[in-house]
Amino acid sequence: MDILEKLEILSDAAKYDVACTSSGITRNAQEGKIGLASASGCCHSFTPDGRCITLLKVLMTNECVYDCAYCVNRCSNEVPRTTFTPQELADLTIAFYRRNYIEGLFLSSGVAKNPDHTTELMIQTLSILRNEYAFNGYIHAKAIPGASPELLDELGHLADRMSVNMELPSQESLKLLAPQKNKQRILAPMRQIQENIATDHETRALTRKRNTYYPNATPTKKMRSFAPAGQSTQMIIGATPESDFHILNLSAALYKHFSLKRVFFSAYLPINQDARLPQNDAIQLNREHRLYQADWLLRFYQFDVSELIDQDKPFLDTEVDPKANWALNHLDFFPIEVNSAPLQDLLRVPGIGPKGAKLIVQARKKSCLKEAELRKLGIAYKRARYFITCNGTYAGKGIAFTPEALRAQLAAPIDGGKHGRRADKCLAGQLSIFDCIDQPQTPDALPSPPMSLGGAQADGLFGWQQAILHPEKVRA
Repeated sequence: MDILEKLEILSDAAKYDVACTSSGITRNAQEGKIGLASASGCCHSFTPDGRCITLLKVLMTNECVYDCAYCVNRCSNEVPRTTFTPQELADLTIAFYRRNYIEGLFLSSGVAKNPDHTTELMIQTLSILRNEYAFNGYIHAKAIPGASPELLDELGHLADRMSVNMELPSQESLKLLAPQKNKQRILAPMRQIQENIATDHETRALTRKRNTYYPNATPTKKMRSFAPAGQSTQMIIGATPESDFHILNLSAALYKHFSLKRVFFSAYLPINQDARLPQNDAIQLNREHRLYQADWLLRFYQFDVSELIDQDKPFLDTEVDPKANWALNHLDFFPIEVNSAPLQDLLRVPGIGPKGAKLIVQARKKSCLKEAELRKLGIAYKRARYFITCNGTYAGKGIAFTPEALRAQLAAPIDGGKHGRRADKCLAGQLSIFDCIDQPQTPDALPSPPMSLGGAQADGLFGWQQAILHPEKVRA
């Protein structure tokens, strides 16, 4: 099989992994090396200077010894199998980079033979890129649960970001759909990556070095930072019956106890026929979108999970975003005066983000803010006006200040015009780099939660949290 056939198979198999985002690290060009890293945007996103940044997202191999029900690469599937040699993948990455097709690499893999063997292949690939080609660009590497700590440490010193897929939100779901995996093997490398990042950061703080330091007091040999862009994880949503309340509490625990940069949610795609999987072809993209919005509120808007959702209503509202839903349920908090409200109160207003709130606090020191000034600051005034006053005047005149009336306004679809980026279209997952979908699919209404797993809801969050809060059990 030639290298282009391998590329087509292994890049197409990698499209189901959504944990690909902004790099989270800035590294300028260095003499004698090629490539750099920008903190803004990877994989079809944009840097501050307007450049589109892309990654080569590919698997090392699609061979796998596991038989996970939801995975296209499971060992029981009859699909073409292939594996890159480390030299092939390194040459391919550099060739794409030199042609300005990509600016980094996202490397994941199936588990060929065993986790250690697969990790060794990945390490060899990254070693060629870093050492032989002096590639200084962005690399995201997926850690394989079950690999030895020594190999994970070596991989982390070659990659900018590492991630370990959590796969499913509960131990019971893992037992059902991925019986060869368990939460201990998943959380152990996550804990190691967290500790290694912290140790590396402390060492560099002492030596006052940003990207390299001299280990063991030997200035003749430099060592790269350990995963300087941090770690992330991914979980599949909709294949099992865990609620949004469960998922968001699990995410909050991961951010708190593992210092993750990001938790990714991947709407379940029905690619395999299996009795253990939901018998429904609808893709819950809207639910995935609401989870991302709620996750954003937890990380940047100082919200707590209990403010957004509870056990009585364990699923997020699909008609309005979580922030607007909170505002509708707390109208006694509104309207607030933009010219005097503290920063933390401004962050609660739908249509005002962290950047906008800070700009308001700065601008009102010089002048009284009204509609024109707020629009110039980039505030989503059409949404914010229902919850604010400008110099004592309520901005949402003409609309009754009731949950029903405001909900109707906030739930109305955005009119993006007849053309442009905003359109009433949803694509079924990430596109292959080789194929084109001519007729995008629009998912129907969200399906009801899939089949019951018995104790999954009871174990769910608590099974994961016990392992997170008690790492000694993971190490055991």
